[in-house]
This record gives sequence, C-alpha cells and structure tokens, in this order.
Amino acid sequence: MDAIIGNNLKVFREANGFTQERVASFLGIERGTLSNYELGTRDTPVSILMKLSDLYGVEMADFFEEEEAKIKDALVCSFRMEHLSDEDMAVVANFKEVVKSYLKMSYLERR
Repeated sequence: MDAIIGNNLKVFREANGFTQERVASFLGIERGTLSNYELGTRDTPVSILMKLSDLYGVEMADFFEEEEAKIKDALVCSFRMEHLSDEDMAVVANFKEVVKSYLKMSYLERR
C-alpha cells in the first residue's frame, strides 16, 4: 500500500507543479523524508496526508487509489504554480479545501 500512496503523492505533486523541496518546506519536514514517502519506503503519517490533501485539492482516499482513470479525475483542482512562499501555499491549501467542500455539497445536492 505504501508504494501506491507514494506513487500518488508524486503524481499529485507534479500535477500541481511543486518540487519536493517546496512541499517539504510547506510541511515542515526534510526533502529526503518526503522522497521516502513518495518512494513508498516509509509510511506517510495521516497528519501529512491531510495537509497534502488540501494542498493538492484531492480527497484523502485518492492517495490510496489504484485506478489511473480515477487518479486523473481527482486532478480537477490542480493547477500549476511556481515561486510560492510557505504562506502562499497555506492560502492555496485553504482555497482548495473550500473547493473540495463545495464539490462535495454539489454532488450531494444532485443525489
């Protein structure tokens, strides 16, 4: 399962145009630690997954997804950004959290 999570972490990070250095800085961890998460050689703590879920604009469950088509669907909130400070990344994460909530509410209304 760590390999699946790691691969998805990398896919979502790259889709958003972030480097490992930027994401690690945002998370307050070493770049090597993030690399180990992405390689699947180290368990990713839930607290880190929660922060990345907001930053990448995906649901927590998307990190565990094995189907490539579903992973691509999860990239709806991704947009590439460069040269962001940690504070800017926090604002982006908050915004994407709002978008995810809106999409969930819209889905529930249609049901």
